Amino acid sequence: MDDENRMVSIVLEDGSIDEVEFLLSFKFTDNNKEYMIYTKNETDDNGNVTIYVASIDRPEGEDPKLGGVDSEEEWTRIKNVLKELSKNVE
Repeated sequence: MDDENRMVSIVLEDGSIDEVEFLLSFKFTDNNKEYMIYTKNETDDNGNVTIYVASIDRPEGEDPKLGGVDSEEEWTRIKNVLKELSKNVE
């Protein structure tokens, strides 16, 4: 996948459109929840790129909708996935 294909447009709650770089998506098979990891290529004070996580809802016959992460348990599972992925990068 080239960089052009990695850029996606997301519609924010206020109706504005944000261009972001898609990094990856994954699904937990036990609860069928799907997530998208993306970045706006912003860096923090330490030079680390900020990443964002959104849940993906795919209503039948409609465009996918991004949402939040509902619980601390979900966050813990997502962080574990990100930790495992970062091990493969190093």
